[in-house]
Formats: sequence, structure tokens, C-alpha cells
Amino acid sequence: MTTTPQTAAHEKARAFSTGFEMVSRFNAATRQGLADDNTLLSLYDLCEQLGIQDKLLHLDSDITITTGFDTGLRAPTAGTIGLVKSNNQDEPVTLASITPNGSQKPLIIDRMQPSALVIGALDGTRELIAIDDTLENAVMLAQCLINDNVTILVSLDSLLFNGMVKHFAEVAPVTIFTTIDKKDKVCKPLAGCNVKAVITVFEVLLQLENGATYANILADDDTSIIDLQAEIWVEPEPLANNPNQPTPYPIDAFTGLLKHVVKAVAHYTQAPTAIAGQCVLGALAHMGQRFIDAPMGNGHMPASLILITEGESGSGKSQAMGLTHFKIREYEKQLYADYLIELSSWENDRVSLKGKELADFLEASPKPQNPKTMFKEATIEPILDKFIDGSIGNASWTTDEAAQFFNGHTMKGDTAGNALSSLTTLYSDGEVSRLRSQKSAYATPHTDAYNVRMTLLLQGQRVILEPALADPVMNGQGFLARALIACPEDLRGQRVWNDEQRNNDSPYDNPHLIDYWVRCHALLDPLPANLPNDSTGAPQRIKMQWADQQTKQVFSDFRQAIEDRQAHGQPLEYLKAYASRMAENASRIASLMAFFDGRKAITTDDIKRAFMLVEYSTAERLRYLDATPTGEQNDSEKLSSWLVDKARGKNPPILNKSFVSQNAPNTLRGKKLNSLLDDLESMGHVRLESEGRRRLVCINPKLINE
Repeated sequence: MTTTPQTAAHEKARAFSTGFEMVSRFNAATRQGLADDNTLLSLYDLCEQLGIQDKLLHLDSDITITTGFDTGLRAPTAGTIGLVKSNNQDEPVTLASITPNGSQKPLIIDRMQPSALVIGALDGTRELIAIDDTLENAVMLAQCLINDNVTILVSLDSLLFNGMVKHFAEVAPVTIFTTIDKKDKVCKPLAGCNVKAVITVFEVLLQLENGATYANILADDDTSIIDLQAEIWVEPEPLANNPNQPTPYPIDAFTGLLKHVVKAVAHYTQAPTAIAGQCVLGALAHMGQRFIDAPMGNGHMPASLILITEGESGSGKSQAMGLTHFKIREYEKQLYADYLIELSSWENDRVSLKGKELADFLEASPKPQNPKTMFKEATIEPILDKFIDGSIGNASWTTDEAAQFFNGHTMKGDTAGNALSSLTTLYSDGEVSRLRSQKSAYATPHTDAYNVRMTLLLQGQRVILEPALADPVMNGQGFLARALIACPEDLRGQRVWNDEQRNNDSPYDNPHLIDYWVRCHALLDPLPANLPNDSTGAPQRIKMQWADQQTKQVFSDFRQAIEDRQAHGQPLEYLKAYASRMAENASRIASLMAFFDGRKAITTDDIKRAFMLVEYSTAERLRYLDATPTGEQNDSEKLSSWLVDKARGKNPPILNKSFVSQNAPNTLRGKKLNSLLDDLESMGHVRLESEGRRRLVCINPKLINE
């Protein structure tokens, strides 16, 4: 927002005192002194009729200019008529010198002070009409509108017109006239000001001289009236969203076997397609992050994902995860069974040994590590410790009870910020670092893990996810910015459980799911010859590549489009943290899909489909917090209504942010307030601006005028 600099009190006083001194030096002009100048005579008569005193003065000497570029020069004003120009407080601040019957432009003594020749009263009851025209036409207009309760503001110099209008608009609405062909030229410089533009086909003065009344002109179908204060504001977006109308899930983002799997999972579980799709992505990331890295810029990054899905109890989350992670769980169970046998054997071998034999045994045969890599109930620290002690290199926190993550001890304590920072570093760089006190019971010389991976598939109820998604720590640490979010429709009440054919149709006989599980098994337990290794035979992740230059360019074009949408006034202006991760997530998804299909290169089709999923997630994030039952106001609506009510009558409609923080409804204050204001800004309801040390909340005038 461009704010008008506040003139210091002493400067205002100086301008007034200088103007008053200048005016008081001269006598009022007489009719005889106007030398039969028709325009000046008409103005003289008009002032008498309106009861305006001392607007025309007889200047009997030259005046020394005291401000501006011409400071110190003596203006040739002797023998001319001085028109008194006033500020928006109706205080005289300067004079305009006019030679009766002369052809020169008026000479304005002080061009630095915003001012106008005011024809009428500035008492707050009259419409202010600003005229960018000759004095002759301004006087004629005032004569035509003398009975319409208006006051005419005349700049007497086109270069000073916009400044004059803005100055008077600080205290009251100002009306300007223009024609359709000059609309943009006249209106654009005044966009955002408390100004009403009356736009006509023919000039207003011409219509008035031909018998039209001001009321007729305003009511004419060819006349349009624009509120320029609202002109720089976008149309405020609706805040009330119906949760039964979520963003349509892009099922076409999947192709081939995976598309059949998503549809099959949604069919057998009667869960929303979005839940099935998120579960499939979670399974792909759990399996694929072990073997591949995704391309980004000039390098590569982990292929891990963070997926957050809303689903109420009984919505099918557990069942969907059961089908998409069926082989993963089988594999985990088998590894755990083998581990228990190995651990029992190790314990039996150890128990009979002592002294040097025991020491030699422990050195040669370390205690077996629990191979568990898919966690449902845990806390963050033990998982990070498992990465550091080397017992796991790839893992996922996969749960249909997201409260285990969001409401766990770590996320409710003072360490939440550190834990989230560790997770974002793990997601972005594949690194973990934890330094413990060497005096604690958990002391360990190991502090870091590199080249490790972790995926999060968190599904939970709205009561769990809503406060988490509004949490400033989770947003500020960048954890949520990396997440793919889904808030699908609730199908409870629409499902069919008594269909005989459906009940006899088992997912474990479905050919698409069977093919999917076969592929999952091959990825989970590949033949040694199929494992990616480096030249020494050590495990190494495949660096996924773009199939060709065209694919790389398509990815870059998508990334640029997202960048452009973060510019001022664009849809993602206030979602920059999320937007900046969209391309990264698209590359990860495309890499996982290609790898599942047995390919090492990403095609143009892969990346286009991957961007469909990240666009879906971004749309869900934009609407998520404000989805409430029909008829019930959400917090954003409540705050917007309160702001509009408090700003009503203010010109312009601006509130001090400290006032908002202290006086907003109690349920909207605290940490929640900043998040709500950010949401209102992204939806075009407010703008947050600074004026010196003050923080301001500017309310969209279009809301005030509704």
C-alpha cells in the first residue's frame, strides 16, 4: 500500500500560517477590480450567492515564493487577482494569481502544498467534486450544480490535480468526472484512493448545459460509477466452503496398473479415491526411497514423501492401507519372525560365555537389530536414534491414527521445533543429527546418519489435523510445506454393504491387486543381481534421469508457472512456502511411478501426471482450514465480519494490528490470529501493511460496500 506521508504538525501549522499571512496581506477584490472578466465576475457572484467570503483578493504587490524550486523568486502578482486555495481542513495555504482577461495560466505561489480553490462549504454534508479543467468550466459546472448540495474542488493546474484529489480524499470521499475514452488515463493514478469516478459517454458539463440534471446523469444507463478505492483490490474469495465439495481427486494422475489399484482399493473399501491414492503413494515411497533418488536442479534428492490425509473414524483409512501395504506388512512380519529366531539363538550362545570368550563373541557377533522399518505407534526420537545407530537406513511412519504423531509427547513439548527441523532435514537431505549429553543414560558416540530415508503417511480425523495444520511451529519449520495434503469427501451414509455381488467379491482375488502385490514383493526383496550397487559392490541408489531434453523442459515450464503464481496478486502469493515445494514433490512422485514400472528415466507423461497430484494437494491446502458445515461460520468468516464491522465508517478502512490483536473475539486471538490474517490476505479480504513502526490491517473496501 502506498500511504500518504504524514506531514508533521509544525509543517502543517507553518503552511497554514504562511497561507493565512499571505491572504491577510491583501484586500478582498471588488467587482470593479475584476475588469469585466466574465469568468471572474461569475465566480464573484457565485461566492456571494453561496455566502463564501474572501475567495478573491486584489493583489497589489509582488509575492516572494517561499517553497519549491522557485523559492526566493518574486512572483509578478502586482495588479492581479488572487484566488485563495485551501487544504482539506479549509485552511488557506496559498494563492493562485490570475490576470483579468489574460491568457496566461494561473500562477500558483506554493505548488508544494496540496490545495484547491474550494467553491462551496467543507462541512462534511456536501459531495466533493474535483475538477481537472479550466477555471471557466469549473465555474460553469458550479453554477449548474448550485442546488445539488455539492462543493467543487478546482486544482487550477492539471499537474497538481491528482495530488489535490488524494489530499482531500484523506478526509472525505471525492467524486471525479471522466468520459469513457479517458477512463484509464484519469482513473489509474487514483486507484486505491477514496474516490468515486463517474464515467459518461458525453462530458457532464455538456449534458448539464443541454438541460440534463445531475440526478439524470447518474441514473443514465450509459453512466458507470466506479469505486477507485476498491479498484486495486481483487474480488474477495468466498470463505465458506462445503466439505462435501472437495477438490476432485485426479485419478488420471495414475496410469496402467497403479490406476487400476487405486480404483480397486477405493471399490473394495468404499473409501474416497483420495484416501486410496494417498495410500498408494505412501507404499511407493516406502519401497522406492530405498533404491532411487529423484532429480532436482543439477543434482538429486531423496524420493521420500510426507502425506497427510483427513478421514473420520470409519471412513476406510485402515482398510485402504491394509490393501496398499499388504505385502509390506507381510514382509515386515517375516523379517521380525526371522529376527526373533536370530535373537534367541544369539542369546543362547551368549549366556554360557564369560570373560574373554564373551568379549570375543560380542565383537564377532553383535546383538541382532530389530529390522522393523514401518512404524505405526512411536515417537520421533527413537526412530531418529535407529538411523544414527545404523539399525535402519529406510523407514516410514505409516499410521491411520495421526494423533500418535501430532499429539505425541515430542510434538506437545518444547522440543517440537527441534524434532520438526530434524524431519525436514531428513526429508530434504537424507541426514539425521542428534547430539546427546555423554552423561545421560542414553549417551552414545554416534551422532549422525547420512544417506537415510523416511516417508510419513499420516491419516487422521479433522479434530487431530486441523490444529496441527494451523500450528505456527509446524508451518514455520517448513514441515507442512513439504506435505501432500488431502481432505476428501466423507462417504459414510452413501456406502452399500448389503449387495450380494459386492460381498462375494474378494480383493484378494482381484487380478490387478495380485499383480500389484507381486511387484511390491519384488521391490521389497529383490534378487541380489537386481540390487543397484556401485563399482565396489556397495548398495547405491539409482539416480533417476529425465528421459530427454523435452521432459526436462516440461518440468522447468511447470516450475516456472508455479513461480509466476507466487507474484504479487497471484493465487500463490501467500503460499510461497508450499508453492516452492511443488516441483520437488512432483519430481519425487514421477520418479517413484517410473521406478515402480521398472524404468530408470522419467518421461514427459510421468511429470505431467505428477504435477496433477501436487496441484491437487495445493488446492486442498488452500481450502482445508475453512471447510465447515453449511450455515456455520468458520473462524475466517468470523474474523472477516468483525474486521468489516470495526472498519465501517473509516476512510480508508484500516485498523491498527495491535487494536485487532487486543480486541478481536477471544476465540480468534493468540497464535491463531496471525494464521487467520494470512488466510484472509490470501483470499483478498485484507492486506497487511507497514507504516513506519505501525502494522496495519487494510480491509477490502468491496466488503464494506456489500
